[in-house]
Amino acid sequence: MDPSDCPTQRIDLRSDTVTVPTERMRRAMYEAEVGDDVYGEDPTVNRLEETAAQILGKEAALFLCSGTMGNQVAVLTHVGRGDEVIVEQDAHVYYYEVGGIAGLAGAQVRTVRGCRGVPLADDVASAVRVQNVHFPRTKLLCLENTHNRAGGTVMTPQQTADLSAVAHARGVKVHLDGARLFNAAVALGVPAARLAAPVDSVQICLSKGLCCPAGSILGGAADFIAQARRQRKAVGGGLRQAGFLAAPGLIAMTEMVDRLAEDHARARALAGALADLPGVTIDLSTVQTNIVCFEVGDAARWVSRLAAAGVLSNAMGPRTVRLVTHKDIDDVALERAVDALRTVSKAAAATTANAPAGALER
Repeated sequence: MDPSDCPTQRIDLRSDTVTVPTERMRRAMYEAEVGDDVYGEDPTVNRLEETAAQILGKEAALFLCSGTMGNQVAVLTHVGRGDEVIVEQDAHVYYYEVGGIAGLAGAQVRTVRGCRGVPLADDVASAVRVQNVHFPRTKLLCLENTHNRAGGTVMTPQQTADLSAVAHARGVKVHLDGARLFNAAVALGVPAARLAAPVDSVQICLSKGLCCPAGSILGGAADFIAQARRQRKAVGGGLRQAGFLAAPGLIAMTEMVDRLAEDHARARALAGALADLPGVTIDLSTVQTNIVCFEVGDAARWVSRLAAAGVLSNAMGPRTVRLVTHKDIDDVALERAVDALRTVSKAAAATTANAPAGALER
């Protein structure tokens, strides 16, 4: 039987979104005290929002279904139709959210280059439009920490503060897509609130490394969150007895953060093993959290061969493969994954060696 046909044998490194809730989370869901959240009457959601605001250092917070909803609700709250949003060119809010900035907010995007996902302050300053009847109004800068497509790299508190200062000096608000902000906080050894302090709004995911079945948090000033609550309702995010989802979120934010260091250590071990494989190119300095990106000759073929060996991964482009460590990957699973990577590397090397002359140029 093909190992990829047997879910119990699969090692799923596609994303930390595949994590399953802990037994304590499942029990909390079963026992959750609930009410109608649209009326503001779900006590568990209310506790989660209050706890999240405190942890993120913001006046208020809002519980949402997903990180994409959190980002898009933030954009809808910050900007109007015809306004412009500055983003790093590979930002999740631009790359993976189905054109929501244009489709939902009716705003347009202006991209700037980044170094490991972090825009240069001068580029952001240059991207802000001057007042002119012909131009859209620049209303928002979106940052991302950690940065997914850059390989889980972190943005330091100083970088966030510097970029926010550039935006604020020009009357531009700042939103932080912190889907994996706690990974950045653990990697840098600083509180999440310090990373979020300079920005006007911040979104964090509960359903990635923190292991919740669903849910994200949007934090900001009280008046901003009041308006965001209206936008959440407009996009269909007004939930009723949502405490069943909020209950594991409380556990995630208060008990699951410190263990992210284990995922980071396993990612570094995985990257170290990859660095020794023929046909693999990896920049070890980019492996700062739980994401490992590496270059090969044919990413799609690697993903297919890894799946046949029982390891699930993702292609991030024609040559880039991404692996993500998480709670459900222990040391035994990691070693099995490394064995599979070695096997695929040998197969790829053999394929290259046996290719007809000139085939690699096609």
